Amino acid sequence: MSTSTSIFVIRWINFITMILAIGVVGFGVWMSIHHDECKRSLTIPVMGLGGFILLISVVGFLGAWKNVSLLLWAYLVMLCLVLVAILAFTVLAFIITNTGSGHAVAGLRYKEYHLQDYSSWFIKQLNNTENWSRLRSCLVKSEDCNSLPKTYKTLREYKLADLSPIEAGCCRPPSECGYPAINASYYDLSYHPVSTNKDCKLYKNARATKCYDCDSCKAGVAQYMKTEWRVVAIFNVVLFAILSIVYLVGCCARRNAARSHSPKVRGR
Repeated sequence: MSTSTSIFVIRWINFITMILAIGVVGFGVWMSIHHDECKRSLTIPVMGLGGFILLISVVGFLGAWKNVSLLLWAYLVMLCLVLVAILAFTVLAFIITNTGSGHAVAGLRYKEYHLQDYSSWFIKQLNNTENWSRLRSCLVKSEDCNSLPKTYKTLREYKLADLSPIEAGCCRPPSECGYPAINASYYDLSYHPVSTNKDCKLYKNARATKCYDCDSCKAGVAQYMKTEWRVVAIFNVVLFAILSIVYLVGCCARRNAARSHSPKVRGR
């Protein structure tokens, strides 16, 4: 492969990675737009990853355009670091999200969630007073619970609803408490709970209280975060495969370019 061809290949590799980086940043922007403050925990890491890939792509493109060997090596080294970081994060994400699932309740379409089912990392983060205070404040401001009476106008519609993990965990008391539902936002708390679950005493009908201090609410948030992490992890698997191919092709192109620049030994 000629020198011009090698440089051309490197330029196109960097152009492709720049497009990928823009896509990653766009995915992060999409997450920030379509998720409220409580649910965009991965927005900054995703956008940071995209920004870093964009940076090294620019370095590689300039190295190929100006034919600067130092910049080309720096590009390949940084791309290798990105691959290692993506692999480490993806493995960690799959390990953290490997536990925890919903429990079916007789007569209800939606599932309920128990905090102890999730990974110790999730439990530690959600039980942190500062973290939960911030998340709780955001949940109170959201319309997840307040919109339920508007969405389900009758008790029958509410009982047949397919509630989200946050709605099931934060907007209502656990079913084991046995509180009769009056409507989608009000329960008869005069009924003596049949369960020793502490969430039964923490639940209140007040809009600012609900079950926001319950472990069931934390479990609902953990389930949502688990789903979000899984989506990003799968996205990272695809990104890792593509960038691995780009890296291998880049190494071949860089080697050929180095050979074409090395002085030829003349025969005697």
